[in-house]
Amino acid sequence: MGLKKMMRPIATPPHLPSPLPNPPLPSPPPDPSLPPPPPTLTLTPIPNSQYHRLLNFLKTHLSPPFTPESLLHFLKSKLHHHPSFSHYDFHVFTWASFVDSFRHTHSTFHWMAQTLALSHRFHHLRVLLDFIASNPYPCSDSIFSCPHTESIFRFAIHAYCKAGKLDEAVSSFRSMCRLIDGRPNVAVCNIIIHGFVKWGMLDRALEFYDEIVRVRVRPDVFTFNILISGYCRNLKFELALEMFKEMRKMGCEPNVVTFNTLIKEMFREGKVEEGIGMAHEMIDLGCEFSNVTCEILVHGLSEKGKVSQACELLLDFSRRGVLPKGYDYFDLVDALCGNGDVDRALGLIYELWEKGCVPSLIACIVIIDGLRSSRKTKEAWRLVEKMLKEGMIPDVITFNCVLQDICKVRQTEEANKLRLLAFSKGLEPDDVTYKILVNGYTGEGQKIEGESVVNEMLDRGFIPDLASYNELMNALSTCQRHSTRHQANKLDHT
Repeated sequence: MGLKKMMRPIATPPHLPSPLPNPPLPSPPPDPSLPPPPPTLTLTPIPNSQYHRLLNFLKTHLSPPFTPESLLHFLKSKLHHHPSFSHYDFHVFTWASFVDSFRHTHSTFHWMAQTLALSHRFHHLRVLLDFIASNPYPCSDSIFSCPHTESIFRFAIHAYCKAGKLDEAVSSFRSMCRLIDGRPNVAVCNIIIHGFVKWGMLDRALEFYDEIVRVRVRPDVFTFNILISGYCRNLKFELALEMFKEMRKMGCEPNVVTFNTLIKEMFREGKVEEGIGMAHEMIDLGCEFSNVTCEILVHGLSEKGKVSQACELLLDFSRRGVLPKGYDYFDLVDALCGNGDVDRALGLIYELWEKGCVPSLIACIVIIDGLRSSRKTKEAWRLVEKMLKEGMIPDVITFNCVLQDICKVRQTEEANKLRLLAFSKGLEPDDVTYKILVNGYTGEGQKIEGESVVNEMLDRGFIPDLASYNELMNALSTCQRHSTRHQANKLDHT
């Protein structure tokens, strides 16, 4: 049936609102330039105060004849932003259906369905879909249905599922199936299956899955992922594995989401080795790991007290080239340092870093704190140096702590070199940074070097007054004798 015939007033279906004006108002005077009066639409009657204003608004901006494009422009640009008339968009849309010179197309139906769905006007949306279902509208005079029908219904079905209106979603799906040519797209089916699972109706999700299989809609990886996740959420892990096997039998290859869901559930069930085995199966199938995969494995092993095994697993993945480059292994580093195994944490960072898996700043800071607690000053110093060379800037408090440790082992000159490197990379030292170096030079009897740092402090505004400056310089002057002795020691070493 053509859309033109569908839209004539004499053929108005019983469920479509009447196009008659509000009864209390007199009929408008005949005027060929005046558009037909907007329908009352028993859904939401138009108040008398608004009625004539809406007529004048339509006469000004949408006088017949008009096209679907001009109607859409009016709805989007004029009516949608009007403070008084925006909620009458469906009234105007329906009124346009009864204008003899006008014919709706899929573009106007799609926009109206989208607008009603986004504004949660589900009753009006139901009216619109029923109208389309009872009056199929080919966009041409051919015998085939409009190829855009499925996308119109798909948007509505998604909105129904999101709002928990699953019966309306299924009813719309079946109406859509009667209108389109061929089988529905599996993506639309997945929306409904996901809706059932999301709202705790796994049994209905499985019934709907069986139904689409019977009508020869081929499930895809998303279909199976939704159902496997649904089984896991309902603590039915064995059935999830059966669905995984059915997936493989049907020739559908699992993806990383499939494996992540099953591995996580295996760890929850206490099947640690099976979970690790499935990770290795991923590698064998050429399925790339994601950051989530690694997080599931590391967290699962750490919870079972197997931090060392998690460390070896990551190193194995790195050596095999399957570890994601952007994976942040902070949790594992933190667990190793918490167990007092800071050397292993440091070795993990260096090896993964060399393979291109750069640690996060917080992971490095955690290791630095662990090294300092273990009095491993040299290792902390070298790590900070590597971080700076790689463009990773620590916070000034952590940096100052390492600088102080270096000065305590009488390597103030090396500490100052580290400070200069950090400054060149963007770290802004504070007054504490300079005081640590001045105290270090004072303790080692290096007056000249210390005075140079004091003068730099003065230039950068870190010395508030003359008394503070004199205090620092006086402290350095008392170490002149020590400075001579220090030079003699350096000659002895050479």
